[in-house]
Amino acid sequence: MSIEAVPVNFDPDCLLRPGNTNCGGCGMSNGLTMLGRALEDEHYSMVIPACCGIVTAGAYPTTGYNVPVVASTFASSPAFASGVAAVNALNEVDDGGKRHVICWAGDGGTYDIGMATLSAAAERNEDLIYICYDNEIYGNTGGQRSSATPLTARTATTPRGKGEGKKNIIKIMAAHRIPYAATLSIAHPDDFRRKIRQALKIKGFRFFLMHSPCPTGWKTEPAETIELVSLAVRSGIFPLYEVFDGENYRINVEPDGTDPEEYFDKQRRFRGPEMNISSVKRFVEARMKRLKRLESVSEFDAD
Repeated sequence: MSIEAVPVNFDPDCLLRPGNTNCGGCGMSNGLTMLGRALEDEHYSMVIPACCGIVTAGAYPTTGYNVPVVASTFASSPAFASGVAAVNALNEVDDGGKRHVICWAGDGGTYDIGMATLSAAAERNEDLIYICYDNEIYGNTGGQRSSATPLTARTATTPRGKGEGKKNIIKIMAAHRIPYAATLSIAHPDDFRRKIRQALKIKGFRFFLMHSPCPTGWKTEPAETIELVSLAVRSGIFPLYEVFDGENYRINVEPDGTDPEEYFDKQRRFRGPEMNISSVKRFVEARMKRLKRLESVSEFDAD
């Protein structure tokens, strides 16, 4: 029996239905809305592990989603999705369209608990789209630190600030030589849409990392969510770029010189131990230089 994926024949804004219980200013909610707009009338279903995203669905028999959703175990969304994709491949859609399978997972189910099945699906080059909404904590279970949590950030398990830096998940996925990996920002909707639409044309494993503020965990104002992610891109804290076949890099938005301190000042999670802003600036500059070097030696087919 297949998981039926019906076309989104309603307002594409309504992938996430109104009346859900998500927090105000939730970056994930904004991302779901933008994803629905980008997918338009595509046939697709979603696989969501334990995270805020699956709590969003609500209690049976109602749901916060307007597409078929499979709830997976915390560690296994790519494995579940691989099975759904295999079943879909054996069944034709009436109008001849392709059935896309999308994993929607938080950083805990991506960077940490789900890393084994994520790596396995990428190594097999499964025909999936995987989107990690990165709120840099275990947001659904009390705000504990994950390997996506930035250096010095205070969480429920690092009350004096995290002592380790953030894992570079895009670099890890690029090392799998998957066809496409990219970062997404809800402050750049046109770039967001273009990348999703581009991914739909590619066969194989496609990975997205979306910066996703959590006002509860980040100790921020809900109304400032979009401004936060905008500051992250403008300052170079969260660069927007693409990686093709694990080797060819393309920077999408150049930082404009905004001081990273503006980004950190808006988050009370960093108001613990003194942060070395000079060190942060050096790291951001070094990473951007590296991305530019990679872009300079990348090869792309002429359009």
